[in-house]
Amino acid sequence: MNLGFESNVAMVAAASKGIGLAVAQALAGEGCLVSICARDEKQLAAAADSIGPSCQCYVADVTSTQDLEWWFKQTQGDLGQPSILVTNTGGPPPGRVDDVTDEQWQAGFEATVLSAVRMSRFAVPVMRAAGWGRIVHLTSLVAKQPDANLTISSTLRAGLMALTRLQALEYAGSGITVNSVLPGHTKTDRQIELANIRAQAANISPEQALANQAAAVPMARLAEPSEIAAAVAFLCSKQASYITGVNLLVDGGIVKGLA
Repeated sequence: MNLGFESNVAMVAAASKGIGLAVAQALAGEGCLVSICARDEKQLAAAADSIGPSCQCYVADVTSTQDLEWWFKQTQGDLGQPSILVTNTGGPPPGRVDDVTDEQWQAGFEATVLSAVRMSRFAVPVMRAAGWGRIVHLTSLVAKQPDANLTISSTLRAGLMALTRLQALEYAGSGITVNSVLPGHTKTDRQIELANIRAQAANISPEQALANQAAAVPMARLAEPSEIAAAVAFLCSKQASYITGVNLLVDGGIVKGLA
């Protein structure tokens, strides 16, 4: 399918590795000019090289308003006005309800929710002026199926679902769609981190913990980052023009709820 991007400028946050990188690669492969940001300059440069000449990279921390504003201005000057925004961050620290600190809650809110609010605030005026735009928030299946060991992530990502719906209603009349994608268990560094935690708790190897995680999925495997990226790319496309306010699970069928 030709997704009809025709040199749209896409901004993808935290895209030096994992799902963010896969999304940037998918959008570039469909013809977008891609702007990516991350904190690690070396990883970011390697990511940009893997994406190709249509990519520009910028060292920025998504929890910093100043960094985000700078990233948007640089992108506008180097590539043009962005019409696609994919928000993304690393996951908040794991921990059960009674174990997480106020400082961890605050840091999680800044990274998971407030960063998406700020990025949208910079992008929406440009999209409104053009009468067209796509915003996709990358979140997690724990927004719909909370995990006792991921208290902060489960709580804040549920809030991000509400933000998605509210933004979709607010911006629909301006030709802007807003959706979120909720990945399931995916082959990323974050999954390895969580596997190590589960392995220690269960006194098993990290490899066994990953195998157990895959076995719990109805499809009996972990997702590839490219599979999540394909869903994001479609939601950013012209063909997805009548889809907005959707919180889309891409989880291999593991979430059992109807809503």
